[in-house]
Amino acid sequence: MSGMAEVSPKYLAEVASSAIPVGYKQTEVGLIPEDWLILTLGDIAELTSSKRIFESDYVKSGVPFYRGQEISSLLNGSVIENVIYISQAKFNELAARFGAPKAGEILITAVGTLGNSFLVESNDPFYFKDGNLIWLRKIKNCQPKYLIKQLNYNKNRVLECAIGSSQKALTMVSLSPLLIPVPSKIEEQTTIANALSDVDALISELEKLIAKKQAIKTATMQQLLTGRTRLPQFSLREDGTPKGTKPSELGEIPEDWEVKAYGEVFTFLSTSTNSRADLSEEGDFGYVHYGDIHTEWNNKLDLNKERLPRISKNIVSSAFVMDGDLIMADASEDYEGIGKTVEVFNVGDKQLVAGLHTFLLRDKEKVLADGFRGYLHSIPAVKSSFDRLATGMKVYGISKNNLSSVCFPVPSLEEQTAIAAILSDMDAEIQALEQRLGKTRQIKQGMMQELLTGRIRLPI
Repeated sequence: MSGMAEVSPKYLAEVASSAIPVGYKQTEVGLIPEDWLILTLGDIAELTSSKRIFESDYVKSGVPFYRGQEISSLLNGSVIENVIYISQAKFNELAARFGAPKAGEILITAVGTLGNSFLVESNDPFYFKDGNLIWLRKIKNCQPKYLIKQLNYNKNRVLECAIGSSQKALTMVSLSPLLIPVPSKIEEQTTIANALSDVDALISELEKLIAKKQAIKTATMQQLLTGRTRLPQFSLREDGTPKGTKPSELGEIPEDWEVKAYGEVFTFLSTSTNSRADLSEEGDFGYVHYGDIHTEWNNKLDLNKERLPRISKNIVSSAFVMDGDLIMADASEDYEGIGKTVEVFNVGDKQLVAGLHTFLLRDKEKVLADGFRGYLHSIPAVKSSFDRLATGMKVYGISKNNLSSVCFPVPSLEEQTAIAAILSDMDAEIQALEQRLGKTRQIKQGMMQELLTGRIRLPI
């Protein structure tokens, strides 16, 4: 990546004037360097599939047998659950007669989730379901690591090769004519593939680091928010002996903590009932949509950092949100999202309302410290109560009456503040990593656009 060349001013000027830049040519896939080739996928590889495996061939252990869904899981880095196997003897027979996937070959999902391209990177034996996957083997004139980058970058063109009406599918015949721009020199293909692989590796490491930090935060919340682990400054009595626990309706809690219910601590304020269709970039008030609580924010909504959709004052009538208020999503399509809540910060002179499928909760007597309220739904006993009280079939919801009865443990204000500071620091670190990950993904997208079209040439 450090050797990346600059796009010349002359190139940009000629593109802007719609002229074909010197050293480039117009092709069916757009402008590419004059010394690049346009090859069909059928020119590059033999497109084939596997031999039929029947359910009666499945065994409890042996050689893994993958369908499209397992290949998609491997691409996502997910653990494959309930692996299907065929016997080693069956695999050996098929491999000897017809071949089996090996390093440097590519599989493309052909039914269901279409167009996911998977590069086989090891010779660990596996077999796959016929019809579910298209197998690219005997690849020539093109580095497999370069080809997989082109297939991923041009996934939309891959999907355009699908045939059928209600149940679209990719076939060897339909995919074979797909056009691929290919540098004529293998060395340039390798250089491009390596540069993009370096970015992929960085993205993968960032994803792993974020997952690790999130796991640490979850474990920390479970310890601190339940009192199972006490911060040193709150762990001893005045006489220097360790503080103990006491029984409560939530189980054992620290002896100096209380138990309170949502209805005891919070006032329930009015919310709006407008859908996304009523929102825009313009409008009088900010609008907190329950969908954004599920997808955009964790624990807090900082209005100095987040831009909300807007709504006209003429179609909304509800209480305005204040600093320290909680906005809870009262509906979710899965159990994980039931009761997800954000605490609002930095309202200032902004006017905003809580929207459809939300509860707006205000701490009546400031029982809870600023920054601590947003973590209530992460307390295991609270989340367990939400899940138990939720009703519905496809969408799960919780009522105000049920929410009012949910209890949670309450440390002193000083301990709440200390706990919130630790968790907030963890959130800030994770958010910074997520922002870095987002920027790295943008960089990768830009690199693919430039390198895989030849607009930028790397030294070889």
